[in-house]
Amino acid sequence: MRHALAQYERPSHRRSIAEIVVSGLPFAVFWGGAFFCVQRSWWWGLLLVVPAAAFLVRLFMIQHDCGHSAFFRTRQANAWVGRVIGILTMTPYGYWQRTHAIHHATSGNLDRRWLGAVEMLTVAEYRRLPRIRRWAYRLYRHPLVMFGLGPVYLFIFQQRLPIGLMKEKKAWLSVLGNNLGIALFVLGLTALGGPTAFLLVHLPVVALAGAVGVWLFYVQHQFEGAYWARNGDWALADASLRGSSHLVLPPVLRWFTANIGAHHVHHLGSRIPFYRLPQVLKDRPDLDAMGRVTIRQALRAIRLGLWDEASGRLVSFRQAAAQAS
Repeated sequence: MRHALAQYERPSHRRSIAEIVVSGLPFAVFWGGAFFCVQRSWWWGLLLVVPAAAFLVRLFMIQHDCGHSAFFRTRQANAWVGRVIGILTMTPYGYWQRTHAIHHATSGNLDRRWLGAVEMLTVAEYRRLPRIRRWAYRLYRHPLVMFGLGPVYLFIFQQRLPIGLMKEKKAWLSVLGNNLGIALFVLGLTALGGPTAFLLVHLPVVALAGAVGVWLFYVQHQFEGAYWARNGDWALADASLRGSSHLVLPPVLRWFTANIGAHHVHHLGSRIPFYRLPQVLKDRPDLDAMGRVTIRQALRAIRLGLWDEASGRLVSFRQAAAQAS
């Protein structure tokens, strides 16, 4: 099946540039409108942070495709577009690209849980933990932390260092380059209107877009029927098609999230530009029908925090406690 998707991988430079324009210009307008209002103490203008965050999510999806060499035909074009967008998303392109590649290579593998994924324990591992570490894990999985404090920490603080790749020179260069770009961006904003532009406009935009991004990433691999296996039984195709969801979204949300809901197809063919994913689903009804998860089902799946190896499914903490008793 992977071979059959190769025909969709070639990007169109004209289409890719158009996607940057229709994402970047509205972002600049809404961001600039919020900045203009804040400078005049028109606090109602902070409402413009919401649409600005929506377009920043879409810009991040473009950065994501660049990281897979899916948006342009040359590595240099992908890299430089990804780096520039990375200043706005506060995400170091090269470092993120490396951790995300690890995620694609190890997704659903219980013996290779490392970087680029939401931490997930098995029921047996959770029961072996000291009580305080169980509390810490449950706190980590709490929605207010996972989708509230977590994205703020990840995008604003954690990504200022190459956590997990501290010994890799390229990771350091990526992070330090991104930090320098952000510093110059902040200095420019400060020169235009003081530090409030960054603190009251850009940081809230990044935090809100980050919350949406983390939620999307979470539901793409944490859902009823998800796939996890040990090394000997793990297979990349199964991890792609059964371990990644097909999140069914309304057309407007599909556009803003750049069709990332078709995540099972993306994992199977990561070099397919996001604007070609709908055509894949149209041409392959078998893929369109696979792994479908509604928004309601995705929200219910937030309670699932442990993998039960005995039953081969994700379970909630309550279910795990009931099994133990």
